[in-house]
Amino acid sequence: MNVFERLESNVRAYCRAYPAVFDKASNARQWDENGVEFIDFFAGAGVLNYGHNNERQRQAIIDYMQADGVTHSLDLHTTAKRTFIERFEDIILKPRNLEYKLQFTGPTGTNVVEAALKLARKVTGRSTVAAFTNGFHGMTLGALAVTGNAHYRNVSGVALNDVLRLPFEGYAGTGVGSLDMIRQTLADSSSGVEAPAAFLVETVQAEGGVNVAGKEWLQALQALAKEYGALFIIDDIQLGNGRTGHFFSWEDMGLDPDLVCLAKGIGGFGTPMGLLLIRPELDQWSPGDHTGTFRGQNLSFVAGSEALAYYENDDFLKSVQEKGRYMEERLNNIVANHKKLNFEVRGRGMMQGLDTHSPAIAKKIMAAAAKQRVIVGACGTDGRVIKACPPLTIEQETLERGLDLLEAAVNEGVTQ
Repeated sequence: MNVFERLESNVRAYCRAYPAVFDKASNARQWDENGVEFIDFFAGAGVLNYGHNNERQRQAIIDYMQADGVTHSLDLHTTAKRTFIERFEDIILKPRNLEYKLQFTGPTGTNVVEAALKLARKVTGRSTVAAFTNGFHGMTLGALAVTGNAHYRNVSGVALNDVLRLPFEGYAGTGVGSLDMIRQTLADSSSGVEAPAAFLVETVQAEGGVNVAGKEWLQALQALAKEYGALFIIDDIQLGNGRTGHFFSWEDMGLDPDLVCLAKGIGGFGTPMGLLLIRPELDQWSPGDHTGTFRGQNLSFVAGSEALAYYENDDFLKSVQEKGRYMEERLNNIVANHKKLNFEVRGRGMMQGLDTHSPAIAKKIMAAAAKQRVIVGACGTDGRVIKACPPLTIEQETLERGLDLLEAAVNEGVTQ
């Protein structure tokens, strides 16, 4: 461990909660270099939706590399990219009657958001973007500007402007009524507030505390965007790729977003990929308007193409929905066992959060989780929410064991 302390930057964060040196991993399990097993309920913050070292994806990558497949290609055409595009169209877009152009950005979620913001401003000629309380969209300056977290924003060292910050559903009331003030302000020519280039929203704010927006609120927000000529952008970077029991988190809500941000799990194997879905009439880029060295991640195309096989029928998503219901039930049982603490469960599918309403208690639970050897994340205001998002492929037995360990960690944390 000394080499990390001695040479790695102080900026490292997750390893402080889990001070182990991990050596091997398979699906939802990891082992440190001493052979101690951990259950992974974090999945790389939603990157590893199909588990560590997914056998199908691993073999596809090995076969591709052994055949001398192109690994880096900027945005040159490759067979691996063509295969991914064709499979994405056939398996994801066509069955859902969706029509989007695909833009491969730099390989991180924040770069996808940057591209979306730039395109929205280019298309509308406006500069301001409407974003929401507790939203998280990335750490580069444009994406950071639309992120709510004060700590991350303050570290930037520069002004983060051109953002209209609005209350997410539940922040200042629930239901579509919470949007009435926004509509009234935009309709008033003396309000001093001009229509934004876009409304950028997560259907579930994963890093913001697993805050869930309702169908009616999202539909009303989309209608508001269209009413004022703004683009409706959904950041599906952490909640997409099957996490909610649907490939897109919004597809069962009657929504038709102009732009969709995908990353994390879209590469499938922990290999990075950023993908922006663009309504065809909005693809108003000129060549090279948004470029980057790593837009041609062919190993990600190979792994991602194999991941799409999970969506060729309904079986996989049905299993995600069933596991999500089981997770919610188990977490609600934990809440029932600690009624005096007023814990709360929120989430959709296999993204579930336990809101302790107390950063101090959450910190104790996180410490206990490390001892119990279940990997979870802390999120929300001051880290008060314990977030559980295991690989979607987790075996039922491992899921149950992980929830047993998490329950033990909660019991230990609240008694300290």
